[in-house]
Amino acid sequence: MSVSTLDKLQERFDPQAAKGMDDIFQFHFSDNGSHYLIVKDGTLVIEEGEHDDPSVSLSMSTDTLRGIMSGDVNGMTAFMTGKLKATGNVMLATKLTSLFPNR
Repeated sequence: MSVSTLDKLQERFDPQAAKGMDDIFQFHFSDNGSHYLIVKDGTLVIEEGEHDDPSVSLSMSTDTLRGIMSGDVNGMTAFMTGKLKATGNVMLATKLTSLFPNR
């Protein structure tokens, strides 16, 4: 994931949507390694690498993530067509668009 995409996530993060959350979103990018997001009670920390015990793991390309975040790609459609693979608490993945709304 390029730094600009990470910066965009940080900029778009909605602390109100993350109130009371304590979850780890692990991303495995087919074209750019692994990163994880720590969402804890209204805060966001982005780290490079693998987390030992993520709440949900998502595998996709950076283009797929960009499309989901911009609203150009439906997350459920990406999942059903194999562009997005998820393990763990898959329902958490549905919160990504509320955590990072388009502004």
